[in-house]
Amino acid sequence: MAASLEVIGFDTFYGQSQALREFSIRLEGGKVLCLLGRNGAGKTTALKSIMGIIPPRKGKLLIDGNDLSEKPAYEIPKHGIGYVPQGRRLFSELTVRENLEIGLLTRSTGKQALEHALSYFPVLRERINQVSGTLSGGEQTMLAIARALCIEPSVLMLDEPTEGLMPSAIAAIRDVVIKLRDEGKAILLVEQRVDAVIPVADTVAFMDHGEIRETVAIDVLKDNPALLQKYVGV
Repeated sequence: MAASLEVIGFDTFYGQSQALREFSIRLEGGKVLCLLGRNGAGKTTALKSIMGIIPPRKGKLLIDGNDLSEKPAYEIPKHGIGYVPQGRRLFSELTVRENLEIGLLTRSTGKQALEHALSYFPVLRERINQVSGTLSGGEQTMLAIARALCIEPSVLMLDEPTEGLMPSAIAAIRDVVIKLRDEGKAILLVEQRVDAVIPVADTVAFMDHGEIRETVAIDVLKDNPALLQKYVGV
């Protein structure tokens, strides 16, 4: 089921240092919003704040109009928000199956959710009993996404999923993101690679110093590459 997620005015700090300033976005089902910006712009902090890992000092988080702002971090995924962190954060000593079962526990989803998650990544079915730390980088990223899909999310957030991957793995992950979007998921994508963003994004929000500076439709970005030089330096 398509969902909407809205972040209103997040102010997030690391100690006394402010990392997000009035950070506000809205995600819609069947759309991909990409956060672009230089290193240190606040993109990862934004995702961690949404998940409650680094709680904002101010602001609201709404999913389908329901206020999740006061929920602890362990409650956020139970409302259908899947998160694929930068660096994957798998349990490397556990098998593929065991990592996926951890995802199933989050919302008490079952075999059907597991089968659905595996349907996006057939290679994981072949590796189901393999220790995840022995997978290739691309396969580990696929596993991290599949684990997030095991909670049957309506919203999916991915933090630099193509980082360090071969072109073939990047293409496979891009195709899955497009499929999930077409199935009605609301997707928030953090990326450094502009070439990975343009084929999948509907909208791009440029971040700088913890703020959203400009939000444009992907067609506007294609027609105005100077925006990339301004905010990303490419």
